[in-house]
Amino acid sequence: MTGSLEVVEARIKDWLKEAYKPFIFGICGAQGSGKSTLSEGLAKRLEDEGLKVALLSLDDLYLAPEARPVALSPLFATRGVPGTHYVALGERVFASLQAGQPTRLPRFDKASDRPFPESDWPEITAPDVLIFEGWCVGALPQSDEDLIAPVNDLEREDSGAWRRSVNDALKGPYAALFSHIDRLILLAAPGFEIVRDWRIEQENTLRDRLKAEGRTGAKIMSDAEVSRFIQYYERLTRHILQTMPAYADLVLQLDSSRNMKPSPK
Repeated sequence: MTGSLEVVEARIKDWLKEAYKPFIFGICGAQGSGKSTLSEGLAKRLEDEGLKVALLSLDDLYLAPEARPVALSPLFATRGVPGTHYVALGERVFASLQAGQPTRLPRFDKASDRPFPESDWPEITAPDVLIFEGWCVGALPQSDEDLIAPVNDLEREDSGAWRRSVNDALKGPYAALFSHIDRLILLAAPGFEIVRDWRIEQENTLRDRLKAEGRTGAKIMSDAEVSRFIQYYERLTRHILQTMPAYADLVLQLDSSRNMKPSPK
């Protein structure tokens, strides 16, 4: 991620000159693109400048398995796409932070595929900055015409109800959630094809961490499972890479090693 922190920090300092609190930065990027690493490094730098920073991932808003809308499509049993998040919780978190109230920040345990107990969520009051990161943060819906043809084998298993429901979610509750973002940063992968490799790296890292913690990690995916899993993300990831550079406030182009440089804006 060479040079990314310096580029983003410099731009953020300019933005903060006109900001109210909390100033909300959205960071969007494909799976494994380094959103968490960038967010945590950026938070550390801003805290060193004397600012209070809150971190929230869209992933931390995932619904528990039994709460996902499988009645709309069985594909919603797998977390990931719009429709599998507790958007109302995100709205409450934003409202509480903007009101200056003590606020617990949700946390989700991917190893067990369930939210952590609320008692384990960190609490913060009146942050200067909220960094809100996620693979589809700030995404816009597709046109109805773009939804007609399936993009992979996973979508061919469905009548089209799944992708239409995902798109409808982007038009409604997710648009409202993303409207809180003051500035949007895109980590632009060189293409969707690299996402499988990056996602496998993530699973290996999580497996090692859980082993060090003495946890079994039963929900960790094999490489074959990752290949299927990323198909849930393919449509919207390709759409974001095609459309978001035109409206993001800062675009950082990634190479396959996640080294970055700002794209002209």
